[in-house]
Amino acid sequence: MNFSLTDGKGFKFVFPVNPEEVTISRQKGFDTTTILSYGEFDFPQGEKVKEISFSSFFPKEYDESYCKYQDIPDPQEAMNTLNGFLLSQKPLRFIISGTSVNVPVIVASHNSTFRGGESGDVNFDLSLRTWREMKVSKKAGSGSKSATVNKKPRTDMKEKKKTYTVKSGDSLSKIAKLELGDSSQWSRIYQLNKKVIGQNPNAIKPGQKLVLS
Repeated sequence: MNFSLTDGKGFKFVFPVNPEEVTISRQKGFDTTTILSYGEFDFPQGEKVKEISFSSFFPKEYDESYCKYQDIPDPQEAMNTLNGFLLSQKPLRFIISGTSVNVPVIVASHNSTFRGGESGDVNFDLSLRTWREMKVSKKAGSGSKSATVNKKPRTDMKEKKKTYTVKSGDSLSKIAKLELGDSSQWSRIYQLNKKVIGQNPNAIKPGQKLVLS
């Protein structure tokens, strides 16, 4: 069984000493909402990002009883490699050979410890978090057939026009009074609907649909 991190560009870092145990933490995600007078409510939102953590050490000298290979890295260089992974914004792949653990991760934390009596060895604690790519759906263009179409309609931000259907006995001043609260607005209604009404503002007919705003 080997523990390794790869960067997708051909570089593979194999830990020289396997940890005694590995902790894989899985949790359900919750969105917590506070409702006035009722308190907090948790709404499940699917599985949260997994955290994988383990501890081991980089030995100064090779020892066949616990080292996985002979050409072990210098402890300082190995520690710098982990620091480089920590600072990198690109995901790595964490693999434990002989198991089902083969997942993309980012290095979340790396702590090193130097202990007396172990001259040159570097002990470390490593925490990884599983990484998922955020996918954004695209709108289909005129020449694109493969793009994902967001079928949810947009909110119409345009102001809808107010209309009125003429009834028998109506006049523009009466409509202006009833619909706009000001009979003097009849001339404004006439200007908006001159093509429908014609040259005579008093010649409105039942059934005509007039725009008021």
